[in-house]
Amino acid sequence: MPGSTPPVPSADPPPDTLTQLLRQRESVMVYDREHVIPAADLRAILEAARWAPSAGNSQPWGFIVGRRGDETHRKIVQVLSAANQAWAPAASVIIITLHQVATDFDHEIAYSDYAMFDLGQAVAHITVQARSMGLQVRQFGGFDHRAANEAFEVPPHWAATTGIALGLPATHGEEASLPGWVQQRSRLPRERLPLEAFVHSGSFGHAADFLAER
Repeated sequence: MPGSTPPVPSADPPPDTLTQLLRQRESVMVYDREHVIPAADLRAILEAARWAPSAGNSQPWGFIVGRRGDETHRKIVQVLSAANQAWAPAASVIIITLHQVATDFDHEIAYSDYAMFDLGQAVAHITVQARSMGLQVRQFGGFDHRAANEAFEVPPHWAATTGIALGLPATHGEEASLPGWVQQRSRLPRERLPLEAFVHSGSFGHAADFLAER
């Protein structure tokens, strides 16, 4: 609203408000370079995405999964931005997410308006499942999307969308080997706008009345 005071972000959710899995979720940039995710655990994490909600059960998502040391991981690292190449390769797994953007000859996409929304839900499920297993996830957009589409022969009715770094947070001083800007960003507190900034009632911009109730 014109002339209104901008909302002030807060660093921590109110105690006992969120499930512990969400309270402990962090967007980690410093990973244990030796940690390996067993295939069974990786399958479980992706199974969580499989069971995410989707419009009309269309499931318009896809994942290109590279495990540290394999050829897929190497090809993903090559298309990352320089900034993300500084930290992401240490993660146990890097994933390129995809969503279906159009119809091909064999697959009708009746709910294309919701494809990115559905992909977001699938990735959220990945994040929570990973946290339940002691792992953390950082999502990012800094990579050459066109090069990723070409490198992995993504069909034209699909699009590379985001990246996910997945692994075990470092506890052995790996931070010291990273650029200073990574070390600084990795220490930043988690901050979020208050509910009053984005939960409305009556009209847009009017903070929902129930937020004032105690």
